[in-house]
Amino acid sequence: MIVTDEMLGRLRNDNDYYGAYGKQFLSNSDISSLLWNPREFRKSGDEDNINYAKGRYFHQLILEPEKAAETKFIKASTRNTNIYRDFIEKNKLSFVLLEKEGQEIRDCVNRMVSNLAFFEGIREEGARYEVPAIKEIHGVMWKGKADIVGTRQLIDLKTTSKIADFKYSARKYNYDSQCFIYQELFGRPLVFYVVDKTSGMIGMYHPTADFVSRGEEKVIKAIDAYQKFFGENPTKDIESFYIDEML
Repeated sequence: MIVTDEMLGRLRNDNDYYGAYGKQFLSNSDISSLLWNPREFRKSGDEDNINYAKGRYFHQLILEPEKAAETKFIKASTRNTNIYRDFIEKNKLSFVLLEKEGQEIRDCVNRMVSNLAFFEGIREEGARYEVPAIKEIHGVMWKGKADIVGTRQLIDLKTTSKIADFKYSARKYNYDSQCFIYQELFGRPLVFYVVDKTSGMIGMYHPTADFVSRGEEKVIKAIDAYQKFFGENPTKDIESFYIDEML
């Protein structure tokens, strides 16, 4: 497949990136289901929740402030109040952040960008934000959208609830496969900029060669499952899938 500017232009639009057009390509968000339960491959709904909403708002505040400005909040103590239920019904929403949650994320952003080392990476002259890319990796077309493409590196922004465990959660949430895919897509090393939503502690995490190699192993296994069950010439019935692992 020849990647064109028109294709990349379409992927800059979130509706196309996450919608039917973008689903012709694999992405890191497919890794988990392909590895552990291919029967759930792309079956998850688009319903919003607190973690998605916080992460989205965090990214938008730094990378797309015009979108962040459109985010709605409700001044309610919990989501079990009539104030909250009336608000989402009136605005025809399935979910909305509480004002105190929005302030938590704004504090995280301020903590990160007020540090000179982080600020210089995020606001580097010539840096580009929310940049899509497509490339064939191990025989399959993959897509990705980098938070920040700098002159020498990629930066991926993350929030966590316990930064002391980030090195372990990075594997659990497939940041290793994301790192491998994005470094293939953009031809630059990737660094994770992380902020703890509870403590405000910030950290830069630089992937090692072993971390990236583990990510590539996940990608290869995911491709095998994809080809086996969903490719142009699938060889297995998805209902026959089971996990076969050594302990």
